[in-house]
Amino acid sequence: MHSALELPAPARRSFVLSLFWRTFFWLSLLLLGSAVGWYQLFRTLEHEPRVIDNARQIASLVNLSRAALIHSDAIARVSLIKTLADQEKVRILPHEPGDQYQAFAQTALEQRMSSELIARLGPGTVVASSVNDEAGLWVGFSIEGDSYWLLMDRSRVGALLGGGAWLVWLATLVAVSLLGAALLARLINRPLHQLSLAAARVREGDYLERLDETARASEVRDVNIGFNRMADQLSKLEHDRAEMLAGISHDLRTPLARLRLETELSVPDAEAREHMAADITQVDTIIEKFLDYARPDHVSLQALELADLARVSALPFTLREDMRVQIDIAPELRVMGDEVELSRVLANLLENARRYGKTPGTDTTRVRIAATANDQSVLLRVRDHGPGVPPEMLHHMTRPFFRGDSARTAATGTGLGLAIVVKVVHNMGGELEFGNSPSGGLMAVIRLQRALDPARSPKPPLMKRRRGS
Repeated sequence: MHSALELPAPARRSFVLSLFWRTFFWLSLLLLGSAVGWYQLFRTLEHEPRVIDNARQIASLVNLSRAALIHSDAIARVSLIKTLADQEKVRILPHEPGDQYQAFAQTALEQRMSSELIARLGPGTVVASSVNDEAGLWVGFSIEGDSYWLLMDRSRVGALLGGGAWLVWLATLVAVSLLGAALLARLINRPLHQLSLAAARVREGDYLERLDETARASEVRDVNIGFNRMADQLSKLEHDRAEMLAGISHDLRTPLARLRLETELSVPDAEAREHMAADITQVDTIIEKFLDYARPDHVSLQALELADLARVSALPFTLREDMRVQIDIAPELRVMGDEVELSRVLANLLENARRYGKTPGTDTTRVRIAATANDQSVLLRVRDHGPGVPPEMLHHMTRPFFRGDSARTAATGTGLGLAIVVKVVHNMGGELEFGNSPSGGLMAVIRLQRALDPARSPKPPLMKRRRGS
């Protein structure tokens, strides 16, 4: 039976555009707006005036053809019609009452051309895009009571009205603009992206990351230089901190050992001697915690049998009369971790449960260690049945030197145990979360990387540790 408390999957962030996409979006919007503005300017200053001028030329051609037909006899009229068809590609046909035509007014520019032709040729003029399913530019006019059609090739106005060349150019312009916006956005955001990655590595404890101090842009170069100097200072501070804690802890242990020996030899009162020895042991434990916290962050990961490791880590606690440890982990379950560090994690959690997780009304601590797995990760749960922790205190528990005295009244440690646990789990690429179980008690849920089944892949070679325990 699994507890209701689960380590949540990585939180789903609300849809937020990265700086690259925000820059790309605004640059694209600016460029597309400029393209639309230039197109409208072209329509106003060039396209529409050319359409009107073209309509005037067509009206002149119709008027000239009509005048020539009016002032020519029947024989000359036939010859004129043939000459117009051969040389000017203009046909003049009779307008029959049953002719079916489609008005030349599909677009705004066609409507503008039609109105211009009607204004110049008279209100009885008909402008059509097809007559009896024959496409072209048809202009209907009258001569001495007879109606005629003047048919010309639509290509005379196709480049202005129906041609697709401008669409090709506009699409090309949009594509080039978007490509340019993407390149420009990438150029602008690349230094910031590199800075973000470097900051993340520094946050993980990698102070050797360096940014380019020879960048051409002076602002970027100054930021990179400042970041590198900051990383150097942080590295020095971390090194000094570790050395200081290790040095102090090491130097205190010798006089403590001597003091314990002298106490046991020189104090006659057995009870006082026992109390003094216990105090010295507690100080020694505190020093050990400082050493643990000051250790470097490097770990060596290998495939570990989680059930065996949990049993070994819990063995010292199962021998205690005030501890009951139940382990429910499948024997075949394997995780990627550092054996010594993961053992230290379990030991700290069990020690924390022993001190603060006693079952109410008893002097016994009951702890359950269980694990579940999916394809990529393993959830390891360590739960006690104690009083739990107030919800508002949960997010403070892993802070160094924090002790929840109000929640767990027996707090006598350094406040570093859970901080060490979080640090070690994080170094192994895992996640840790604390929460109160619905049925009572505090639960620690650790997400670790699952090791591949040895039956499907070879077991990775053991890696030598580069630091001491």
